[in-house]
Amino acid sequence: MFSKVVRKIHMYLALFLTPWVLMYGLSTAAMNHRDFLKDLYDSSAPKYESISSLTYDGKFTDGADSRLVAEQILDDLGMAGSHRVRGKLESGRIQIFRDDPVSPKRITYRPESGELVVEREVFRAPSFLERMHRRRGYGKGFLVDDSWAVSVDLVIFAMIFWVLSGLWLWWELKVTRKYGLACLTGGLAVFGMFLFTI
Repeated sequence: MFSKVVRKIHMYLALFLTPWVLMYGLSTAAMNHRDFLKDLYDSSAPKYESISSLTYDGKFTDGADSRLVAEQILDDLGMAGSHRVRGKLESGRIQIFRDDPVSPKRITYRPESGELVVEREVFRAPSFLERMHRRRGYGKGFLVDDSWAVSVDLVIFAMIFWVLSGLWLWWELKVTRKYGLACLTGGLAVFGMFLFTI
């Protein structure tokens, strides 16, 4: 009975999390072959296309914190969400990088002229996969980011469960024990070799 329950959880959890596992597999391949993909796209640097350019009349005090400036600009643009910011008001330029798995935005603000330029990163599959692989969620203050983090925790739990349940199911089938032991020993040996030599 116990083995039957383990087998069902093993299978249905794998089916539910197929998109995540596939994404992590493909994104790791993209990172492992970055040089090949860089040659394929002629560059590793992201390319941007303009969406809009406008005069922004937001008011900020001298020496205002760049993070607060970025949050206000994003709120005013209706683009509130997870982001990074570079530069300061006194430096003459602030750049906000609004996170988005498919279409990240770069917003450039020049306080002296009030110019605000919004650009969208041109979609490239390797960049998309890397963003998804590296995306973190907790602590950003947005429900969607926390929800993504929960799903990643579920994938982590599932991978550990798949290993343990796989070992259990293998041991349950006596006919597979000899070959399974050979595979397990071989995997541990190869992993150990890499662990101590790379």
